[in-house]
Amino acid sequence: MKLAIHGGTPVRESFLSYGQQWIDQEDIQAVVETLRSPLITQGPKIQQFEEAVARYVGAKYAVAFANGTAALHAACHAAGISQGDEVITTPITFAASANCVRYVGGKPVFVDIDENTYNIDPSLIEKAITPRTKAIIAVDFAGQPADLDPIREIAKKYGLVFIEDAAHSLGACYKGKKVGSLADMTMFSFHPVKTITTGEGGMIVTDDEEYYHKLKLFRTHGITTVGKNEGPWYYEMVDLGYNYRMTDLQAALGLSQLAKLDAFVQKRREIAAIYHEVFSRIPGVRIPYQLPYVDSGWHLYVLQLQVEHFRVGRKEIFEALRAENIGVHVHYIPVYFHPYYQRLGYKKGICPVAEKWYEGALTIPIFPKMSEYDIRTVIEGVNKVLSFYRK
Repeated sequence: MKLAIHGGTPVRESFLSYGQQWIDQEDIQAVVETLRSPLITQGPKIQQFEEAVARYVGAKYAVAFANGTAALHAACHAAGISQGDEVITTPITFAASANCVRYVGGKPVFVDIDENTYNIDPSLIEKAITPRTKAIIAVDFAGQPADLDPIREIAKKYGLVFIEDAAHSLGACYKGKKVGSLADMTMFSFHPVKTITTGEGGMIVTDDEEYYHKLKLFRTHGITTVGKNEGPWYYEMVDLGYNYRMTDLQAALGLSQLAKLDAFVQKRREIAAIYHEVFSRIPGVRIPYQLPYVDSGWHLYVLQLQVEHFRVGRKEIFEALRAENIGVHVHYIPVYFHPYYQRLGYKKGICPVAEKWYEGALTIPIFPKMSEYDIRTVIEGVNKVLSFYRK
């Protein structure tokens, strides 16, 4: 069959992105009602959303932020990370997981990934610890929680703060427990391609009251109204903070979306199961591996192309699938490959498993709104392109 990139007919008429939000009439109504209310920011919806997420994941406290990056920045501040401190993290993540360390003057230390889970390899963490190590930021890649128990034990042994970047894994479980109650602080993201959305938005959940108060201060200019009893107008700035507040419009959408979270995750799992069945039989392709005690949220479905089985590299396969209107993507470029980190002195070769994995990583569409037609055409497109290029 002639590939679309060579003038053939695409497997589908319209372009299908790798991820997409699901907004229904209930979501729209929730936002409209808040628009008509007296307060569209700094109002009651934010606290309601925070409390609802905290209940869902089993955490004591939650603090909402304008976006996930702001939430990570706040977590690094609350953890006391400062100039010269080292923070261990993974290279296979969006840059924000490392950038947040730089925001507070720290140094990201990249530890290689496990070749099966694509998450940080716990067996390599201790070797990276130095007297300057302050924290570990573990990232739940593609919706699968990192192997949290051994990481938490290492953090406890060395007195390190354990931050979980769970931007991909809201609704996922680790050993029967919801992600969000297993680290010192856990961050969720509500970007439109994430499990639920508030447009932009993020949140930190924690069981630590001290972290909770530091996070709230940092979110609102370091301002508190707890102080001298001068009157309702009085406030004090007790720390240097930022305007990282979420609006009530975002929170209203978040509350409505949260009610559908379990259904969204279930649909992702159903699609992932179909993909497993089909793609496990295709030569030259490795499907994602899931730890036996983990229930992934399947934010992403990443195939690993074994490029030696094909006549071309990942770039040509990527372009051919895009021409078929299948919105494949690549997650992620190793963070230290980026020019900014190269200028800081990071060298290629420090995480060989991650670098080898990156060469064949290919994300295919997965999101709750996908129809049977969408799923079928993704499978058809992948089969068509890989069959053409297979040796």
